[in-house]
Amino acid sequence: MIDYSDFLKEKEYRNIDAGFKKTRDDINPLLFDFQNDITRWAVRKGKAAIFADTGLGKTFMQLEWARLIDKRMTLIVAPLAVAQQTVDEAKKIDLDVYYCRNQEDTKPGINITNYEMIERFDPTKIEAVVLDESSILKSISSKTRKKLIQMFQQTPYRLCCTATPSPNDFTEIGNHCEFLGVMKREEMLATFFVHDDKGWRLKGHATEAFWKWMVTWALCIKKPSDLGYDDAGFILPRLVIEEIRIKTGIVPPGKLFHTGLKGIQDRIATRQATLNMRIEEATKILNENDSQAIAWVGLNEEGRMLHRMTKDSVLVEGSQSIETKTNHIRSFLKGDFRTLISKPRICGFGMNFQNASKVVFVGLGDSFEQYYQCTRRSWRYGQKKEVHLKIILADIEDDIISNIKRKERDNKRLSAGMVKNMKDLEVEEIREEKKTKERYESMIETGAEWEVHLGDCVDVMRNTGPDLIDLSVFSPPFISLYTYTDSTRDMGNSRDEKTFFTHMRFSVRELLRITKPGRIACCHVSQVPAMLVRDGWIGMKDFRGKTISLFEENGWFYHGEVCIDKDPQAQAIRTHSKALLFAQLKKDSSWLRPALADYILVFRKPGENNVSIKPDLTNNQWIEWARPIWYGIRESDTLSVVEARSEKDERHICPLQLGVIERCVKLWSNIGETVLDPFAGIGSVGYEAVRLGRRAKLIELKREYFAVAVKNLKRAENEKQQGMLF
Repeated sequence: MIDYSDFLKEKEYRNIDAGFKKTRDDINPLLFDFQNDITRWAVRKGKAAIFADTGLGKTFMQLEWARLIDKRMTLIVAPLAVAQQTVDEAKKIDLDVYYCRNQEDTKPGINITNYEMIERFDPTKIEAVVLDESSILKSISSKTRKKLIQMFQQTPYRLCCTATPSPNDFTEIGNHCEFLGVMKREEMLATFFVHDDKGWRLKGHATEAFWKWMVTWALCIKKPSDLGYDDAGFILPRLVIEEIRIKTGIVPPGKLFHTGLKGIQDRIATRQATLNMRIEEATKILNENDSQAIAWVGLNEEGRMLHRMTKDSVLVEGSQSIETKTNHIRSFLKGDFRTLISKPRICGFGMNFQNASKVVFVGLGDSFEQYYQCTRRSWRYGQKKEVHLKIILADIEDDIISNIKRKERDNKRLSAGMVKNMKDLEVEEIREEKKTKERYESMIETGAEWEVHLGDCVDVMRNTGPDLIDLSVFSPPFISLYTYTDSTRDMGNSRDEKTFFTHMRFSVRELLRITKPGRIACCHVSQVPAMLVRDGWIGMKDFRGKTISLFEENGWFYHGEVCIDKDPQAQAIRTHSKALLFAQLKKDSSWLRPALADYILVFRKPGENNVSIKPDLTNNQWIEWARPIWYGIRESDTLSVVEARSEKDERHICPLQLGVIERCVKLWSNIGETVLDPFAGIGSVGYEAVRLGRRAKLIELKREYFAVAVKNLKRAENEKQQGMLF
């Protein structure tokens, strides 16, 4: 078997380097230090995402990545208006990039095309691919997104470049990691997130693990100092925003005043009704001086009217050919036109328009991303002038601007948190200096008849002598990622069943070694439902059977089992499983199944038992306990879990019923013998063992549970002493 410490390292969610190591001198000297380091990191990864804010030089970084990957056929896929700009930018660092419309146009080296033409290319002939403005992965249709992911799933080298993604849009992050082949989006959500009435959110214990995982394939940077570099040359000029309100006098029929916009139809109707007034106001602003400006429109008629009324302007719209769009944009950049008029989806992503210091929104939609991207075409690093932003709104469009401002506040707050969470980890990742280590604590508390160890059960059992334990009763954690801790030592934090049972094998082997010959181990399990989001299908997985096989493969004899009866109604209320609902009984009973029972799997260590076990049981008690199903076990017969729960826990710990523990302890141990629980939780097994006159040895990984277990063992000891007195 693999060494335990090596296995724990393998459990960490990391993206293995698949590229090439380069030195600082391998990078074009025109790149800044932070661009140099990020580029070398991305080349080393081979499959990576650069989430860098507008103006931080993603174009240079992706071009250098493509050069250093050095494959015969590299393809950059970019928005329509960006391709020619990339070709021009490449010349600044002595690179040739070939614009192509189909596979036949490509040449050995670096090629570039538009997203609209992607189906004309043969992915089997492409060795490296770059998605420029890769946020398109979240905004395009599901069909096209799947096409991109499927098309390049075998491409050896992949790079995504975009401005920092929306921090609360985890679907966008998931689409990126799936495109890169790091992890499927569904697997990412199932691993690190939980879905509640507010949507997807990070699990409390998964937060740190998520960011550690993310920096192994993505770097997020808003400014150079985020990675410890100097911000000189990357300080934004002042942005002056002015909201211009147009009085409409619009009042809905039958009402005294306007009560706000209701849905998309109201928004479109208002925009059309105020079209002439918007154009008139925008024309005044654009014609007032000779400075270059950009006007963002939302309707075709807005753009055409504004073009007719604005002197020295150029219109870039969807009906134009690629050549026409490209020529218009290049002419504007050269200063041949004073005003560029276009829609956000055409020119709002990826373009460098620092030549313009005046921006006019001829109306506004509810998309914060479009507002942000369009603003940052001019207000970006490299802009030397103060940028003046004018937003023309109808007086009844307060809902829209309020919505945008709220999203902007949320984005700033969440982005700051995102950068803060990733900053130190990114520096370590770039410099290949892993400084952050997993927190691991160990200690021991003892009483007259018990000892509780804080630590990893594998380590604690390894330091326990052989043939010392008379009985073990335990409930191993099920596969439930980041439910109770974020530690790789937590057996439940396993990405799949193979990892889980590999981890469990270490504990099963140590348990065999420290158990006396001929003695018993009682393992509590229940079957595990298969879920669509995690497993891709709905049904049941034979966790019980696999546990039996694991023990047998590692030296134990399968001795027997007990099924513990469960209340199906209580289970339906707790789990909300449609397989138990009355509604499903009337709708389609093919989905119905019995409630999930608990099992006590009984295993015996080979060899002769040197000390006979003589339980204090009557024949009638034995008849009841010898039944293959134990009835009468109250599900609420447990120790209190309230003290043990932390605010990061995703659900309550489920302690084993005291009645079940009592039967196991009485049946398979003598008074004064040692009972072990390597997964102690809040100490239920130890509590019953001490109460019944045995010695208890408990091991628990989580500090909160350890502390409560110690309290419960002290309470059991006190209760026993009081019982002896009276």
